[in-house]
Amino acid sequence: MPNKKIGEISISDDVIGIIASLTVIEIEGVYSMSGGFAGGLANVLGRSDLSRGVKIDKDDNEVKVELYLILEYEYSIPDLAWKIQDKVKRTLEAMTGLNIIEVNIHVQGVNFPEGEEKDDIDFDEDEKEEEDLDEDNS
Repeated sequence: MPNKKIGEISISDDVIGIIASLTVIEIEGVYSMSGGFAGGLANVLGRSDLSRGVKIDKDDNEVKVELYLILEYEYSIPDLAWKIQDKVKRTLEAMTGLNIIEVNIHVQGVNFPEGEEKDDIDFDEDEKEEEDLDEDNS
């Protein structure tokens, strides 16, 4: 059967945002999407919460995705960001056929484990462990 164009296909920014959001929240280390002020306003106005924390900039067949996230404490932010970028890009391209040219990650916060305040966490612990390792290797 010939590959004949019989009409246009248009995918709304909301659909792209929902796909991106659902992809992101499945990744271990992501606590939630962060809607910020605009997301809160959208909820008041009754807009869908499924694309919260996602901004889409679409120009013809090229798409830029902005993701606003809260991550779990104890995960490497650069490693997690790369994993999110890769998975969102691959998923959106496979599901929509659009060319995803950018997936930008905006870390808006870090979720600490329940019962643990950030004042209780010893951020110098890693440095002490590194010093101990250096001494052992000497």
